[in-house]
Amino acid sequence: MISLDIKNRDEVIRIFDTTLRDGEQMPGVSLTPEKKLEIARKLDDLGVDTIEAGFPSVSKGEFDAVKMIAKDGLKTEICGLARSNRKDIDQTIACDVDCTHVFIATSDIHMKHKLKMSKEEVIIAAAESVEYAKKHGVVVEFSPEDASRSDLKFLSEVLRAVCDSGADRINIPDTVGVMIPKGMYQLIENVIEDVHIPISVHCHNDFGLASANSLAAVEAGATQVHATINGLGERAGNASLEEIVVALNLLYNKRTNINTKLLYETSKMVSRLTGIPVQPNRAIVGENAFAHEAGIHTAGVSILPLTYEVIKPEFVGRKRWFQAGKHAGTRGLKTKLEEVGVHPDEKQMKEILEKVKIIGDKGKAVTDVDLYSIARAVIGGLPEEKRVLTLENLSVLTGTNVVPTASAKLLLNDKEYITSDTGVGPVDSAIKAIQKIISPIVNVRLREFRLEATTGGSDALAEVLIKVEDNEGNIVSARSAREDVVMASVEAMIEGINKILLKKSLDRK
Repeated sequence: MISLDIKNRDEVIRIFDTTLRDGEQMPGVSLTPEKKLEIARKLDDLGVDTIEAGFPSVSKGEFDAVKMIAKDGLKTEICGLARSNRKDIDQTIACDVDCTHVFIATSDIHMKHKLKMSKEEVIIAAAESVEYAKKHGVVVEFSPEDASRSDLKFLSEVLRAVCDSGADRINIPDTVGVMIPKGMYQLIENVIEDVHIPISVHCHNDFGLASANSLAAVEAGATQVHATINGLGERAGNASLEEIVVALNLLYNKRTNINTKLLYETSKMVSRLTGIPVQPNRAIVGENAFAHEAGIHTAGVSILPLTYEVIKPEFVGRKRWFQAGKHAGTRGLKTKLEEVGVHPDEKQMKEILEKVKIIGDKGKAVTDVDLYSIARAVIGGLPEEKRVLTLENLSVLTGTNVVPTASAKLLLNDKEYITSDTGVGPVDSAIKAIQKIISPIVNVRLREFRLEATTGGSDALAEVLIKVEDNEGNIVSARSAREDVVMASVEAMIEGINKILLKKSLDRK
């Protein structure tokens, strides 16, 4: 692994998480105080150095959320955002935060068109605000908003003024994501020459360079990075916390206080609570980040993971998995079958691979259930899988002015269970009812759900393809086809759960 030269090599890089503030400003995201607290506790476990809990002056709910988090006894520093005025600062102080993040714009375009203030007025407002906040005994971090488009001479004047007023940290925002790594390096170098307190960086992803610019800032001597889980944030988002942390650890050989093994489960929690899915090909936390289908890749990874995995999945709380499909090779499929106790010989493996490719060439996804069925047909004599979970009966109530409710009777290890649950629709309620029964044994969540009508008409045959994942990172796929969409969905879910349970039982052996 390449290790890059970097200033302040022995210093721990602080991670300032702004998921609950800048991340929540992403269109479509709105968190209740209770959800914010749940995420804050997870971020505390993760080991972030600062949690920017919110912008207290925005609303009563935001004020309540910041105060609730500040009073929860978390280990990490809790911060509230404030504009450079006493009213905003008073709001953050009233929340009992450890840190106040004070900001004011310093670019000509912002000062003229947004603030309608002169340069002199901006300097005075910035300095007085920092001094006022410091008098209340909190850590003060100051940000010159839109720093990357600010006149450098004026930016220096502002930063020197806030340092003289007692600022503890300076944060340099690339507010609209216009920097390139070389430019960010030079900017941070210039700032460090002007001021002698810790320097931070806050990058947006408008050109897809937020993580690269953040790392360039660290190369230049910045000792703190603002980031969000899953890169959430306004417009194209913020620098991704998981990308920054893993790159610092593995590419730069830099230390952070982050427990990297919790990155994936933190990402999943934030995705669930915000309702923003993680794209499959996203680095570190995307579903496909440690998935392999192509035969060349699976062969290499099976022999020596480093051939195609420069990050160990376990380092970020993941597991590698192989996908059956037309690009697959014998080694990857053989590994996948051996995971469920099937050991084909060389001749059988070639036949299985040929049949898998035929399905893939038809544009069909090959699920784990399909692969096992093909193997059973080719090898012959394979025992039927022991089905831990079996559906005995299902009824669903839905309609106008009715909360969709599902009641299910299932056999779990030959013991009968009856349960019911509600959801946003009949499929959701039915799957939740199944999860309620199986949860004491395994925590399984639906990662992907695809529905395709394979025939025409209102009685069309519905084909459901799903991927499910357990809390250990095992991922399996399954399918079912029925005229009844709900039943097809439930059958696919049960197949997926049985596959997970089979794999776990074989792992234990």
